[in-house]
Amino acid sequence: MDLLSLREVTENIVNIIQPQVKTKQQSFDIFIQDIQTEQVYCDGVRLNQVLLNLLSNALKFTPEGGSISMTLSQEDSPRGEDYVRTHFRVRDNGIGMSPEFQNRIFESFMREDNNRVQKIEGTGLGMTITKYIVDEMQGTIEVESELNRGSEFHVVLDLEKAPCQEADMVLPHWEMLVVDDDEQLCQSAVESLREIGIHAEPALDGPTAIQMAASRHQAGRDYHIVLLDWKMPGMDGIETARQLRKTIGEEVPILLISAYDWSGVEEEARQAGISGFIAKPLFKSTLYYGLSRFAASGDGTAEPSAEAMPDYTGRRLLLAEDNDLNWEIANELLSAHGFVLDWAENGQICVDKFRAAQPGFYDAVLMDLRMPVMNGYEAAKAIRASGRADADIPIIAMTADAFSEDIQKCLECGMNAHVSKPIDIRELLRLLQKYLG
Repeated sequence: MDLLSLREVTENIVNIIQPQVKTKQQSFDIFIQDIQTEQVYCDGVRLNQVLLNLLSNALKFTPEGGSISMTLSQEDSPRGEDYVRTHFRVRDNGIGMSPEFQNRIFESFMREDNNRVQKIEGTGLGMTITKYIVDEMQGTIEVESELNRGSEFHVVLDLEKAPCQEADMVLPHWEMLVVDDDEQLCQSAVESLREIGIHAEPALDGPTAIQMAASRHQAGRDYHIVLLDWKMPGMDGIETARQLRKTIGEEVPILLISAYDWSGVEEEARQAGISGFIAKPLFKSTLYYGLSRFAASGDGTAEPSAEAMPDYTGRRLLLAEDNDLNWEIANELLSAHGFVLDWAENGQICVDKFRAAQPGFYDAVLMDLRMPVMNGYEAAKAIRASGRADADIPIIAMTADAFSEDIQKCLECGMNAHVSKPIDIRELLRLLQKYLG
């Protein structure tokens, strides 16, 4: 069994499906409820495959403009205190299913035979495979659906708890404002913040948030940090930030939270006064690591800079990438954070440079998967089999084909993690921080 972070699992899934959600102009949210432990022992490849199959199914059968959500929750497990019962719910408002088809959906080659699904690609094996995997994991899967109203798949797994690694997640006693139009998500964030030592007040829309912040500002009691949902009806997070800056000034950090790719609005957000970004889902650890950069040394206040990162000056990366432009982009982005990059134009050159260097010379390898001469999978295997003292060097895959089978193959070849192309520098830096400290 793998030591698995549920936060990292969901973050990877968000990164994988974001492009498809964006293409179909669908809405997508992840809800976190009553998470007792984020670190569990589980077959990560199987879990990824189950969740990706369910989400791919939801994307496929939900029309443009529709909504999809995934909810994670936990409760005590009947298997005892060493386990936690974890619920995964994938819901959509798509075409739904007839009662007759619901009873047979997990049978091989089953597809509902009507005009609504005839034009949708698929063999009918996806749900059968999903059911088989869940059964192998000693879990259960159920479906509820209604024609033209959507479907919900519910997976239940009893997962073994990993040793607690969250006891030191404590931040200063800040006063924070959390703004999200979804009451469930807002309250969940408030509760998670309370568990890491922060008192947070909720607001369900931008105008309410502005009023609350203005009242505290007039009293000389500004919030230490404001968390703003991006996608809100009426007044979105960027406009709310713009109005907040007019009300409370420039000192209070304002962070934008979203499950969406914000690269297209990043410049607008900065100009509106956004200090930084935190990606949903908002696990306790997500909030802790996203907010800890603002913690000053002992005075209980927040630093205004959202760009604080560990000092990577002189840390050396070996980048295997056959595309000149991709190399130049990666080199520019990472060198700005102090990294020194060496370029390998294919997998064979990557292996040769690694073997020629003194053990410990490179701190990590960034590995493209599709390269001439030797691909990334073969190169990773060669590095792991080199017999060197640093053969366990962190290897992070970079691929535009980040589906469940690709993730599985990366792990089987000895890679530690993957990041999707085009490269999300925030995600890549998060992974480098995880493995390099």
